[in-house]
Amino acid sequence: MEPIAAQPDLADAPARPRALVPWRLLALFYDFWPVLALWMLVSAAFTLGFFLAGHRSRENIAPFSALQWLLWLCCWLVAGIYATASWRRGGQTLGMRPWRLHLRGADGEVPGWGVLWRRYAAGTLSLFAGGLGFWWAWFDRDRLTWHDRLSGTRLVRMEKRR
Repeated sequence: MEPIAAQPDLADAPARPRALVPWRLLALFYDFWPVLALWMLVSAAFTLGFFLAGHRSRENIAPFSALQWLLWLCCWLVAGIYATASWRRGGQTLGMRPWRLHLRGADGEVPGWGVLWRRYAAGTLSLFAGGLGFWWAWFDRDRLTWHDRLSGTRLVRMEKRR
């Protein structure tokens, strides 16, 4: 018969979970590089299409034109596919792996596609607000960012493997 495992002492548990803001920002920095590569591929496809459509001079896609807005939308969607597919497949993007960050639903399960896209959209708005949604985790009672709250997801830091 195996001995009953001792329950962890609640006095040792922190009163509030960690905000993980520094690790989140480091993960964002790491994820910027593969996303930048994806954006370059999308931009190259747009540039090639623009050239083949008859714009053979040195003119570029006009700023604030419908084509440029479409390019930005495609870049946002490609970055979203990268993030949501990574979260859905293994709970981590490439940038989250070195910092042992893992995304889970509030129930501990793998979140669905709709939840992950809601998280991505809210995270985008968080960044557009000067990162305020990320910094909010320092003040939130549960240490959650805006996109954690709006999507019902949680970012946890895994224990170091030995």
